[in-house]
Amino acid sequence: MKPINASFLNSDIKSVQNTVNQQTTPSDTHAKFAQALKDAVNNVNEMQQVSDQKTNALVSGEIDDLHEVMIASQKASVSLQTATQMQSKAIDAYKEIMRMQI
Repeated sequence: MKPINASFLNSDIKSVQNTVNQQTTPSDTHAKFAQALKDAVNNVNEMQQVSDQKTNALVSGEIDDLHEVMIASQKASVSLQTATQMQSKAIDAYKEIMRMQI
């Protein structure tokens, strides 16, 4: 049996301690959440644009690989459906919080 490398464990413990010791304010959390939402929307938009570009290239005859176009289209569709479901869940959660009695 191999001995446990203590330096590896110490580095993991220190990284966890640093994470715990970092104090986050509500504004920091709000900024991180807002940035995550912006990134997600940008990702959906990028996928839609790639799908449109490949579709236009197929129609104009620049490319002839239908599979590539269909894969890009499905990726865009799935990402849009996911974003729509996330929006719906966020709205439902907000409504539920607003119904709570204090």
